[in-house]
Amino acid sequence: MKSLFCCLLLVLALLNHHASAARKCDLQGLWRNELGSNMTLSALDEAGTFLGSYHTAVAATNKQILVSPLRGAQQHPGDKGQPTFGFTVHWQFADSITAFVGQCFVDRRGKETLETTWLLREEVPSRRDVWKATRVGTSIFTRVM
Repeated sequence: MKSLFCCLLLVLALLNHHASAARKCDLQGLWRNELGSNMTLSALDEAGTFLGSYHTAVAATNKQILVSPLRGAQQHPGDKGQPTFGFTVHWQFADSITAFVGQCFVDRRGKETLETTWLLREEVPSRRDVWKATRVGTSIFTRVM
């Protein structure tokens, strides 16, 4: 009886590992990061590109924050379950643009996470001010829907 129980546990563990390995991350949908910013990504086209919108929860401006368009691409769509991707956000309320790069991960429970690094470049009045024109950071997004 004990060996049957062990065999059953082994089979269940192998099935669970196979199921989690087969899960693929899908970028399409609504995502939220740790600061409360929301982004919506469209389905990939045949070339692996996508469009979307980004509504930031934080900004270094006194202007009204507006939803801003984004455009991106996923590396080798459909080939692997945890793809790399990149996208740019053209801010509609500031003289800046942000480039994000990252990878989508799926955990054993099927939870998808986008781990990203970003560079924000703002317009400055002269080359003398270039030193303060670029910010770098990270964001972790989780699926909302």
